[in-house]
Amino acid sequence: MAAAKKPTKSRLGVIGVKPVDLFSSLKLELSALIVCATAIAFAMCWFLLKFGWSGWIAMPLTLVVALGITYVFSRGITAPLRQMRDVAEAMADGDYTVRVTIDPTRHDEVGQLARSFNEMAEELEHADKMRLDMIANVSHELRTPVSALQAMVENMADGVTEPTPANLESILTQTQRLSDLIAFLLDLSRMEAGAASLNIEQFNMAEFLDETVEPLEITDGGHAHDIQMHVPGDITMEGDQDRLRQLFTNIIANALKHSPDGTTVLIETHEDTNNGTIVTNVVNFGSQIAAADRSAIFRRFVKGKPGPGTESGGTGLGLSIARWAAQLHGGNVKVVDDERGADFEITLPKYHISAL
Repeated sequence: MAAAKKPTKSRLGVIGVKPVDLFSSLKLELSALIVCATAIAFAMCWFLLKFGWSGWIAMPLTLVVALGITYVFSRGITAPLRQMRDVAEAMADGDYTVRVTIDPTRHDEVGQLARSFNEMAEELEHADKMRLDMIANVSHELRTPVSALQAMVENMADGVTEPTPANLESILTQTQRLSDLIAFLLDLSRMEAGAASLNIEQFNMAEFLDETVEPLEITDGGHAHDIQMHVPGDITMEGDQDRLRQLFTNIIANALKHSPDGTTVLIETHEDTNNGTIVTNVVNFGSQIAAADRSAIFRRFVKGKPGPGTESGGTGLGLSIARWAAQLHGGNVKVVDDERGADFEITLPKYHISAL
């Protein structure tokens, strides 16, 4: 990212409250400005004519005064627009720290636009920071298995170590780690593209979740998590099993990662016949998620905070990929209130609806 430029005074100068700022609509502000300028010009013209001024002098002078009044007051209306132009130019140069300074009491369309512009700038600044962190994290994550693979293969080539099953298993583990990282990057590129093709088929939900949980139980290893599943055997739905497996794998793996060893992760599924949806709750009994953080954790590159006895790390893409997979199916993922712990609720339509 380019070095941050120090914002100029024009970008940071606080916009004072003008009389027209008292209105909540830009149309009313412009109307009031025109009426005031016209009234002042008329009064001035009448006054000059009454005291014997020539009309050829009074009329031009009155027009100049009216234009001056309009110009002075219109600057207060358009100042945020000029700031937005300057800020947009700075952001185009790579400086995402600049903001439009707007009076908090201003509620017309220009004020609303300025606040929305600042929100966009904050999102871009966050995304750029997270992108740089992601590059650093991925570089580190890639370097570790590559270095390990190189060392093990070199030792085998030099005859220092034997190609025993244990050594080959270590090599396999590192290659799987590389494969997972590459899969994350491919998923990220699909997310950036905004869409992906879906292979829709009907399947049994209980069988699907059993197949999804089985490898997670194996990789959970010695953490001794107890995965309890309450899924009726007669629930079926339509969807892309590969994409949905990404969704449920990431959500369940996240629950396991942030659960202390020896605790329970509960998976509950039921059919909402009124809305035509399948609702699955993945409950992590080991921790709670603050209401203020429930939206942020689904943003790309955002990593959860580890608790006592829980793991951290990762790329910060798991939950964002899960939400993306749910949205591809017309569903959603969110954190809901649950006194038992962190409860991720996955809502998916029972029948796939093709996009028009």
